[in-house]
Amino acid sequence: MTGSIEGLERFDSPGKGRGLRVTRAFKVGELLFSSRPYSYVLSVNERSCYCEFCFTRKEVLARCGKCKKAFYCNAKCQKGDWPMHKLECSAMTAFGENWCPSEMARLVARIIWIPASRMLNKNKREMNEADIAAMHRFYSKHLEFPDQKGLLTLLSQVACNGFTVEDEELSHIGTAVYPDVALINHSCLPSVTVTYNGTSAEVRAVQDMKPGDEVLISYIDLLYSTDDRNNRLRESYYFTCDCQECKTKSKDKAKLKVRKLSDPIEPDVISNMVRYARKTIREFRLLEMCDQSLEKMGAIFDDTNVYMLHMMYQAMGVCLYMKDVDSAITYGEKVLKPFTQLYPPYSLNVSSIYLKMGRLYMVMERYSMGVSALKKALAIMEVVHGKDHYYVTELRKEITKK
Repeated sequence: MTGSIEGLERFDSPGKGRGLRVTRAFKVGELLFSSRPYSYVLSVNERSCYCEFCFTRKEVLARCGKCKKAFYCNAKCQKGDWPMHKLECSAMTAFGENWCPSEMARLVARIIWIPASRMLNKNKREMNEADIAAMHRFYSKHLEFPDQKGLLTLLSQVACNGFTVEDEELSHIGTAVYPDVALINHSCLPSVTVTYNGTSAEVRAVQDMKPGDEVLISYIDLLYSTDDRNNRLRESYYFTCDCQECKTKSKDKAKLKVRKLSDPIEPDVISNMVRYARKTIREFRLLEMCDQSLEKMGAIFDDTNVYMLHMMYQAMGVCLYMKDVDSAITYGEKVLKPFTQLYPPYSLNVSSIYLKMGRLYMVMERYSMGVSALKKALAIMEVVHGKDHYYVTELRKEITKK
């Protein structure tokens, strides 16, 4: 660890390598620790909505006078961000609309800019050569890069250890590296969850923990079946999970539920539909494709099947983008109850869907349903974000207004 954290210790976790475990009891909702990022970057899509330096969400922000792209709470935040922002400021001005490094390339450039002796050290996956080309193109004025092999290694480390910073609805804000949080191993039965307060990561218990228990988070979306979860872990992190849920597959029957028809569905028909569903999830883009896929899968899969839920949730997102609130609510109502049954307790995914639905109900002036959904979101958020978090206090105000 970068320093001693009271109530936790580093240890060698059997079969997993280094990890963290608690040395005292923690209750559900209790904060284990908060971690400042080693390095971080705000998504370009969130500029003008969030301060580039502290990630505070504000309606009125001050713009960088040179590049006109970065926004800040005030002069103090702008000054604090300058050591990092100057990597991009002149390049954005020079390249204009052609300035387009990926978020990962931007984050790695910032890490190279920081003294290399502070960098965390974990091996993981390969990264796109395009990121290396973009870094040389957009950052060569300020940076001396390691050789190709060293840069690929660094990209792999950051890709595997980086965290997506999200808001209360799980919308992407930025990407960051938290060395202490990166010590936490994966389980499909997590004992903690990670949320964000500005640029800091906060780790809170979602299970009661006793001394000696390992601190475990989920690296992936837990909605899916055991095989799908482990496929995602292999593709992204090069390991498979052997937690109790993966061993027993206790929720797979509910997650892969098929329709009850007069004639039993043959196993090969189900297998073919699973392959189709997986392919569709990887490739889908438009609402029309969502509807076509739901119609085809719906002939075999129950509405609560995770592949159906995935497509309905994506369709809800497309409807929101198209400002079709009625259709978004229709899809949201179909996924809400199954989400509460299939996700673990105190899931951010569940609080997010309650939050989205509550706000949509409010837009449609269905106030009682809106308040009910927002209160259910609040109950989860008070545990995973903490009762004093900005998102929680703002949601309380939102509920009180109605």
